[in-house]
Amino acid sequence: MNLKKLAKSVHEYPYVLLVMRHAKTEPFHAQGDFNRELTDKGLKQAKLVAKGLERMDLVPDQIDASSAVRTRQTCERMLKVFGDKPKVAWHKSLYEDGVQSVFDMLAECKPKRHTLMVLGHEPTVSMACQWLASPQSDPATLDLLNLGLSPANVAIFGSGLPFNSWQLHQAALLDVIGAKDCKDA
Repeated sequence: MNLKKLAKSVHEYPYVLLVMRHAKTEPFHAQGDFNRELTDKGLKQAKLVAKGLERMDLVPDQIDASSAVRTRQTCERMLKVFGDKPKVAWHKSLYEDGVQSVFDMLAECKPKRHTLMVLGHEPTVSMACQWLASPQSDPATLDLLNLGLSPANVAIFGSGLPFNSWQLHQAALLDVIGAKDCKDA
């Protein structure tokens, strides 16, 4: 994957949405699913993806993240790379309420925000991406969404419209990247 080429195509759009699944987690936690933590691999994945996004000049203005432990840890690791630029908000709804919660984040986003990251869980994130992607999106990239986003993968969308104006199947799905793509970038 050529991240420089992707970055060039992404920057043709005034509004960029990054929909990310949390990084790799432990399979179980004594205190339940909400409290599952990142593995060492997950911590490395989050940092790699953050560095890749930073190199592509895609540090978010705002991050709306699930309040589950694993998404908090993913976000916190990414913020070590991003610094204090992104405004971060934690939402239990991104853990509990499914696809509608992603659309709520878009509807509530102010037009002054041009790069938004939604950080959540499967199957919510890939299902929301399927609903957002325009029919003109690359079929192979759409197929990746049908399989579900892997841990630490990011679906990248572009549009000329502010996020609070987005409708179903209107955003250009530009690509799906993961930690492996960002490793050598």
